[in-house]
Amino acid sequence: MAVRFVAALCIAAVLALGALVHAAQVPALFSGDRPVSLRIRASFDDLFARSSDSSYAVDGSIAYTGADGREVRVGAVSISVRGNTSKQDTECTFPKLKVRFDSGSPSRTSMFAGVETFKIGTHCGEAPGERLTRKFGRLANEKAPLREVFVYRLLDIMGIPALRARPAQITYEDADSRRPPLVRHAMLLEDSSEARQRLSLGSEIPMERFGSAAANLTVADTINLTFAEAMIGNFDWCLRLTPQDTYRCDASKPLWNILAFERDGDRDLPVLHDFDLSGMVTGSHNWFSKVLNVAFSATGSRPEVEVVSQLQRTRTLFARGELDAARRRFLKHRDAAFAALRESDLDARGREIITQYLTAFFDAIATDEAFYRPVTVQKTVAYAEGDGAAPACGRAASVPVGTPVGPLLDRHGDRVRVVLLDALWHWTGPRACGAIRQGAVWITADAIGTAFPP
Repeated sequence: MAVRFVAALCIAAVLALGALVHAAQVPALFSGDRPVSLRIRASFDDLFARSSDSSYAVDGSIAYTGADGREVRVGAVSISVRGNTSKQDTECTFPKLKVRFDSGSPSRTSMFAGVETFKIGTHCGEAPGERLTRKFGRLANEKAPLREVFVYRLLDIMGIPALRARPAQITYEDADSRRPPLVRHAMLLEDSSEARQRLSLGSEIPMERFGSAAANLTVADTINLTFAEAMIGNFDWCLRLTPQDTYRCDASKPLWNILAFERDGDRDLPVLHDFDLSGMVTGSHNWFSKVLNVAFSATGSRPEVEVVSQLQRTRTLFARGELDAARRRFLKHRDAAFAALRESDLDARGREIITQYLTAFFDAIATDEAFYRPVTVQKTVAYAEGDGAAPACGRAASVPVGTPVGPLLDRHGDRVRVVLLDALWHWTGPRACGAIRQGAVWITADAIGTAFPP
């Protein structure tokens, strides 16, 4: 008994030391959740005029408000525009930024100690209310970065590897303009190189060199990732599960908005980032009616349909034991997630949106009955009428196994009328099927079951 007790103390000491070492690796900038106040001066007009050139940068200076209320000048920086779609003229008039300290990491007494580079999720624009950009559906005002910071907070609570983020209020001063300073909420975001050091990982794997999740990642990491994306209502990501996987991926992009790092003695580690197009931030998606049918939800809830569609897809990818283990991992953090939401400083509409997604997610994984809902367990065909005379979608009428099936609406012989949920994105592009996206179809009753995966 004494030997076991001493051993337990040694193990506890090692774990505590490990926790301290890990905590020491987190720069002060990203070690808290309280908003920070920054002032950045640079030639922003010049920078934004050349935003299409990712290599172009302008000189600037940065300062912050210290604990005593006084301004602390950090030093010279170079500032560039970052992002993909956000740099387009149709999206952000004030695009995302990347800041690099010219002399490396500032002094140890600075809030930026240990940081050589960081990113800024800006307010994007000045769109009123909940209006989204027309093309990609961004929320182009200063509510968006604070909502996105909370998404990163949720992932941290769930134990999902992601970049670190912190809320900020930034005063932007244009060095070449007489316009008054612009003060807006923003998100400070860890750079991928800083995350690699913090997590003690190896080299980052370039997107073009990543094979597939089956070859590169552990099953647990892959399931955690897919569950997390479902929870936040994010579809702006891609991970090639197998060499043949084409779910929202193409041959040139096996990874999208996911970083992958080499890990000693284990498979690679995926690290999530970029959630400004997630449902928790935007509140809705412009493309929704082109893929999913809101009638699948008894309450007409789009967040519920989005969450369920991504969760149900996992049943076609993983074994039941693996799925149940993931459900347990997420459910144990449910109370902490809602507590963090209650304590947040989010805008009222943002809190309401995030509540809808969180509620839909935890309800959908809470019980076997909720998670293992009816799906097609064998191939079948969708018909326009109960007599089976005409397919609902012509050549695209074949229904893939694992397609979620809504409540029975009508019956005709051995066929039933139901709403199908295109969780596998099968009816997109040339296979687009308005009958499935907008209404109900008839399928064989025997093709429906809940024992899937077996």
